[in-house]
Amino acid sequence: MRLTRIHLPATLAIDSELLMTDSGANHLVRVLRLREGAALIVFDGAGNEHRGEISRIEGQRVHIRIGEKLALSSESPLHITLVQGISRGERMDWTLQKATELGVTRIAPVLTSRSVVRLDDKQTLKKQEHWQAVVIGACEQSGRSVVPSVQTPSTLRQYLSSHEKSGMRFVLSPTAPASLAGLSSLSSKVELMIGPEGGLDDEELLMAEHAGFTPVRLGPRVLRTETASVVALSVLQALWGDLQ
Repeated sequence: MRLTRIHLPATLAIDSELLMTDSGANHLVRVLRLREGAALIVFDGAGNEHRGEISRIEGQRVHIRIGEKLALSSESPLHITLVQGISRGERMDWTLQKATELGVTRIAPVLTSRSVVRLDDKQTLKKQEHWQAVVIGACEQSGRSVVPSVQTPSTLRQYLSSHEKSGMRFVLSPTAPASLAGLSSLSSKVELMIGPEGGLDDEELLMAEHAGFTPVRLGPRVLRTETASVVALSVLQALWGDLQ
């Protein structure tokens, strides 16, 4: 039987005991109905993963004893930053969940001219916390031990002006002359930019090109933003990553 995996952002030392008091503890006890002595897999989000066991349950407080360290093999050799145009509600959650399952290293949510969502400072922080929680949940489900970072949402212009090129950069465009699947080689670091509902406008595509992003297409049809993310990441991982 597959063991429950939980994320504990703490030092995982063999024979140490860690305390859970948040919603994760409630999920273990009230939803999964785990009891004292139940075996778990515990990971810290930075690449360390151990066997664990529920040693004590005291109301909403769950004590986890850390066991042996496990060997890891779930991270892709391809380091992908997904620069994702912010889409609405569950559509964005689904995109980030699937991107995490497909092995992205970093996620940069950006607001564009066609983004339906608008965020003030308070909403920006809440969204970032929510999306990071979605990513952690996807790691628990998919077997990843390294949690991708979700950057503070910014405008596309702010992102382009504050992030220097590192590796190869690509931006999806249905009218691009080059195909993503037709690339002959790839570096170990990639930035992939995808627009929100309605895509990026001409000015934004031009800004991206000036910042070193090469326009690429996925095929003859126009895909929804969440579909485009999954397809593009799958192509990258199948050709140069770990879907082989």
